[in-house]
Amino acid sequence: MSNNIILEKLEGVFIRFKEVSQLITDPEVMGDMKRFVKLSKEYKELELISEAAKKYKNAVDTIAESKEIIATESDEELREMAKMELEELEGKLPEMEQEIKLLLVPADPQDAKNAILEIRAGTGGDEASIFAGDLARMYTKYCESKGWRVSISSFSEGTSGGYKEIVLNITGDHVYGILKYESGVHRVQRVPQTETQGRVHTSAASVAVLPEAEEFDVEVKESDIRKDTYCSSGPGGQSVNTTYSAIRLTHIPTGIVVTCQDQKSQIKNLAKAMIELRSRIYAMEHQKYLDEIASKRKTMVSTGDRSAKIRTYNYPQGRVTDHRINLTLYNLSAIIDGDIQEIIDKLQIEENAERLKESGL
Repeated sequence: MSNNIILEKLEGVFIRFKEVSQLITDPEVMGDMKRFVKLSKEYKELELISEAAKKYKNAVDTIAESKEIIATESDEELREMAKMELEELEGKLPEMEQEIKLLLVPADPQDAKNAILEIRAGTGGDEASIFAGDLARMYTKYCESKGWRVSISSFSEGTSGGYKEIVLNITGDHVYGILKYESGVHRVQRVPQTETQGRVHTSAASVAVLPEAEEFDVEVKESDIRKDTYCSSGPGGQSVNTTYSAIRLTHIPTGIVVTCQDQKSQIKNLAKAMIELRSRIYAMEHQKYLDEIASKRKTMVSTGDRSAKIRTYNYPQGRVTDHRINLTLYNLSAIIDGDIQEIIDKLQIEENAERLKESGL
């Protein structure tokens, strides 16, 4: 892609950035909260592109000036300085171009959102529940390393440990954009704690990552919700089992049911349950977008089809394989302990390449 084409595209970015900068200070726009929130997000995105664009444009201009000095200047010292500057900038330009291209390709608008992460034990009985617990711990430790806040919305414990199902609310910077690659079926191959013959079994757990919907993203009518209260179960002290603090919400038009029982306060549980309910309704629409891109991007196949097998954790060989990009790593103990950044980085690189290919940049 030539410099001229990039600069042409960036000219449109500068124009739109100026428009949005003016709009977000308009009292009429500020009075329309939904529009104001949308424009504020666009402003942040355009600001990022504009900063990178200014550096790129300055580099292109300086390269042109340096070439002119080399071609026309008689002073040898000036010519030598221009050559050094030209060499340095031409070395940096490809990296700057790549950054600009990625910024110009529209990102998933949900990437900046918080996330709801749901883990369900699949085939494998008690061992599947134990594995679901291992995955919950893995993601919790990874989130802690990122400085994100994790809270349990609801859970159902397995009979031999772990969870039949657990739902985590994760709050932080670009949580969904980073964790969205984890949706799909995760398999484990190991000797279960319940196995007496020492045989390796294969068990599975499914992971679903949903973008957390904000109030402005989806409207949920109170008349469409049935609310039930019940006693919480699990750890948390005597009051957990004696007060009706747990909440179950049923969205009548869609049949979606969510529960929240991690807080002693019914009001707090209701607030968290409403966030999850909005997110699940919103995710139904978002799924159409995911289905559309699933056929184009192998990194996102799991999100388009949550029954797709995406990763295998093989304990006898100490390896983890991500089947979407044929990546195998031999550091299972570190990965299951939360060190999944390398896998996510490689998935992001692959997706960026696919996004650029789609855009034709």
